[in-house]
Amino acid sequence: METEQDMPDQGLPIIDLAPLVSDEPGGLETVAEEIGKAARGIGFFYVKNHGIDREVIEKTFAATHELFAQPLEAKMTLTKDFFKTNRGYVPMKGENLDPSKPSDLKEAFNIGLDLHADDPRIVNGEPFRAVNQWPDIPGWKETVLAYFNAVWGLGRLMHRAIAVDLDTDPDFFEDKLDAPLATLRLLHYPPQPGDAEAGQIGAGTHTDYGNITILLPDAVGGLEVRRRDGVWLKAPTIDDAFVCNIGDCLMRWTNDIYVSTPHRVVNATGRERFSIAFFLDPNPEADVACMPGCAGEGRPAKYDPISGADYLKSKLDASYEPVKAHAR
Repeated sequence: METEQDMPDQGLPIIDLAPLVSDEPGGLETVAEEIGKAARGIGFFYVKNHGIDREVIEKTFAATHELFAQPLEAKMTLTKDFFKTNRGYVPMKGENLDPSKPSDLKEAFNIGLDLHADDPRIVNGEPFRAVNQWPDIPGWKETVLAYFNAVWGLGRLMHRAIAVDLDTDPDFFEDKLDAPLATLRLLHYPPQPGDAEAGQIGAGTHTDYGNITILLPDAVGGLEVRRRDGVWLKAPTIDDAFVCNIGDCLMRWTNDIYVSTPHRVVNATGRERFSIAFFLDPNPEADVACMPGCAGEGRPAKYDPISGADYLKSKLDASYEPVKAHAR
């Protein structure tokens, strides 16, 4: 039976990235051990001293508020080919992260790697490669891309520690994350309405699809994480810290040594909630196969190899199919 418990007792670990960011002697190994322990345990952790400028963060939050304050008609112009490209605006109730429950009470906006229309990857129809859609707000694109690039760099740096923890070369992931199917997702959750359908919340119970998620929530809170024993933990915002979690793709790469964790968003505060999530999925052609050292005698590889693009497609199809079916 699921129960609920407040933080910080038995809460999420807090990892200081300063030794990794500053490249101090032994810093990579120190952070690798801490990330590895969290990834094998609850699968969620905070990171502080991450090296991303606070001004970049504040400007991106301001841009998030500005976007969702736009009239619905303006936002709906940014929905072109969303199910094909995973780019643009997702209206309220436009996603269903838990197919057993009603659609989520949130709206979102996605961007990916910023490519021009004549980029060969787009011209040749590479999966999930597309031109980003941008609202008609001066300076908005530049602000959001600066944040995208900053957290992408942080994610790649953290993967060096992940590789070391798994007794692999620190550069193992570098050529698998240098042109990723990463998604930066801006999110807006209204207060939980009194007339919501049974079981309908901000974001239904789910695990994330990619390698790691780097989440920046506002002070409102609402994120809840399910421990292995079924207890739900509230994960409050810590100032100038990100919440990170292991995704299904990294779980597959590590042969279930790392474990992704179900989580949800319940905005019961009576206030609007905003957050910024960066999902670091691998390059589309990356071979997602059991990493060296993650299988052996008594621990065979559990999953067949799959490309990064095919893996992402399988996850997105499951999430959006109920919504698409309802729209038919």
